Amino acid sequence: MSRFQWRDIGVGLIVPVLLIGLWQVAAQMAWVNPQILPSPYAVAHKWVQYLLPQTPFDQANMSWIKWVFSGELIIDSFTSMVRVVSGFALGAGLALPLGLLMGASARMYSLFNPMMQVLRPIPPIAYIPLAILWFGLGNPPAIFLIAIGAFFPVLINTIAGVRHVDGIYIRAARNLGANQTTMFMRVMLPAAVPYILSGVRIGIGTAFIVVIVSEMIAVNNGLGFRILEAREYFWSDKIIAGMISIGMLGLAIDLAMNKLNNYLLRWHRGLEH
Repeated sequence: MSRFQWRDIGVGLIVPVLLIGLWQVAAQMAWVNPQILPSPYAVAHKWVQYLLPQTPFDQANMSWIKWVFSGELIIDSFTSMVRVVSGFALGAGLALPLGLLMGASARMYSLFNPMMQVLRPIPPIAYIPLAILWFGLGNPPAIFLIAIGAFFPVLINTIAGVRHVDGIYIRAARNLGANQTTMFMRVMLPAAVPYILSGVRIGIGTAFIVVIVSEMIAVNNGLGFRILEAREYFWSDKIIAGMISIGMLGLAIDLAMNKLNNYLLRWHRGLEH
């Protein structure tokens, strides 16, 4: 990274460091009940315990790699990510072709848009009773809810991308004799890619939010379940440790999506450098 990037990172750390310092002072001065708001040191200690394996290493029965990845936090993070990826793939896989059709065809837009506008304001959480009734408990209802959460951001952005293609491109393609298929594949779709990728980024963020909610209700593992379990036993330090883990995973996903967007859109104006 360049010197300017390191400087930006340093500036971005000022506020978090100050808040953590104030939090530690408040805990040490007993301004808050430690059972309600434990100190940063207690949270960090619990996070490390949550991360590390709880069983001693047994060389006869497991390898070092298997032992290291047997920590509760790693298992919970992995199961949550599997649900996010599965639900997002399902939701985006349905939304992308439908969005392309609705964006490219006025008839398809008129046919599906009223139903989409009725369903879109309904939050995924409202589907929880139906999800449990239809799929029972476990992964299926969680994946169903995540798919709903990812579906509409991808759909709306895909429609907007196709419908807002610059008219200059369309007129130029027509003047060059492009047929409808060529117009869609070579003009509309490439021009809509920035919108589609923005929808994908928003959809993944929404999917990650929904997975935490669904794990608190429908499954018995994952980060959401672990936070709810900690609440039942009044383990405030583990609740905050789980929240920090969610934030770190969310940040990693967003950074990865930003890198992917910049790579795929390196041809786009303003992203060449």
